[in-house]
Amino acid sequence: MQRKTFKDLVAEHAEHVEERFPWDLADEMTQNEDILLLDVRCPSEFDEVHIAGSINVPRGILETACDYGYEETVPILVEARQRRIAVICRSGNRSVLAAYTLKQLGYESPFSLKTGLRGWNDYEQPVVNGKGEIIPTDEAEKRLTAHLSPEQMGPPKN
Repeated sequence: MQRKTFKDLVAEHAEHVEERFPWDLADEMTQNEDILLLDVRCPSEFDEVHIAGSINVPRGILETACDYGYEETVPILVEARQRRIAVICRSGNRSVLAAYTLKQLGYESPFSLKTGLRGWNDYEQPVVNGKGEIIPTDEAEKRLTAHLSPEQMGPPKN
């Protein structure tokens, strides 16, 4: 089997997942008070910046968070199978994979926030930190920008 890249996986699963832009989510949030905002980033990322009212369930524990009987169980998520769920990450890639997983687990209408929190912030929608304090758009942009080391960039391409 040929090795797939992260981008390959995201593209493959995006075909099976609804994606909505930030302005779509903003509209839907005003029309649907029952929408569940599910942020699938790591807790440290969530604490830095997130959409107010969202819950944090990292992708690494998503499957067990969706069922009763596990240490990671998140009851509000277990009981949300019929709710509209906006799945959120930094740039809209991890959220595609998480939304696909939710569909496999029987959730009726999850969708991925296309462009993620970066796009949400670019659309100048409010974000907060772990204390609930509003983060200015410019500061949020800094916090949402990837900072890669040379080792993370990989070897030079010929």
